[in-house]
Amino acid sequence: MVAELYERIQEGLAEKQKELTVFLETAPETEKEICCASEENCVKKHLHVIESSLEKIGQETLGVCAVCHGYVDPQLLEMDYTASVCLEHYSDEERRRLESELELSQIVQRALLPQRVPEIRGVELAAFSRPSEIIGGDYFDFFQFRDGTQGLVIADVSGHGVSAGMLMSSLQMAIRTMAPETDSPAEVLERINRFYIHNIHFTTFVTVFLACFDPATLTLSYVNAGHNPPAVRRRSDGTITWLKPTAPAIGLAEEFHPRMESISFAGGDSLLLYTDGVTEVLNISNEMFGQERLAALVQQYADRAAPDLLQAVRRALSTFGGNQPLVDDVTMVALKVSG
Repeated sequence: MVAELYERIQEGLAEKQKELTVFLETAPETEKEICCASEENCVKKHLHVIESSLEKIGQETLGVCAVCHGYVDPQLLEMDYTASVCLEHYSDEERRRLESELELSQIVQRALLPQRVPEIRGVELAAFSRPSEIIGGDYFDFFQFRDGTQGLVIADVSGHGVSAGMLMSSLQMAIRTMAPETDSPAEVLERINRFYIHNIHFTTFVTVFLACFDPATLTLSYVNAGHNPPAVRRRSDGTITWLKPTAPAIGLAEEFHPRMESISFAGGDSLLLYTDGVTEVLNISNEMFGQERLAALVQQYADRAAPDLLQAVRRALSTFGGNQPLVDDVTMVALKVSG
């Protein structure tokens, strides 16, 4: 069992134990009756389960499989800290129930992602996202800032699975809440970093590219917080520019002062945002797909529609990786200014 996972579960359970105990000791009887549906013992039973789990953490027996005596899958334990049987020992009925729960989580997460790209006059937008597991840690979204400029974001939570998906969902909610209150991507990320940096429930970090696009001036103002540099391809001279990081990833730096950058587009120019699941695909020789191959595709499909570029990258990744299953989430957003 990974010690870091034990520590994370222990911290969460201790906080939950404290809150429930205070509730039982201080809440008015009428409030307890309403919250517990007149069954106060349900909370006491829950506290007993928490206490037992904390004891098992101390004994290093939490998550020990009752059948093979190994440790259950960490992601299963994150989803249910009382899990005590490895997935391979589940009955068909239990496996179907777990698959149903994971499918529900996937449906909820997909419902949070934009169902369609916004329509911007003179601009093509396309997006693609596929998790390596049932629940992913990648995120993209479209929204509006206070001044009416088009907001777009792509982000990648370190790791993947249930915990990464939960953090991704919280990040999306934070951005959607803060963006309409400001005109500045930098201000949004500065506030989000303050929220995450000392929060014990968020033990990982997030790379984020957050931008506002003004269709009237064709100007993109952005902050790249430790994310893979997006590619900008100029139609005029065929050059490709990489929008390098202007701030560290969210949750990494105690002092966080994001720097805004701006770039102007002209007719025929294009932009590709992507997560590291694109460039880090490996072939049978353990060689990464890399930025150079990605740049070649951006050049090759410069005169094609935005969806065509994403489709071409997907085909290239599949061929390069020998049609093997993904080991990381893959997300891309393409923007092209009409010629």
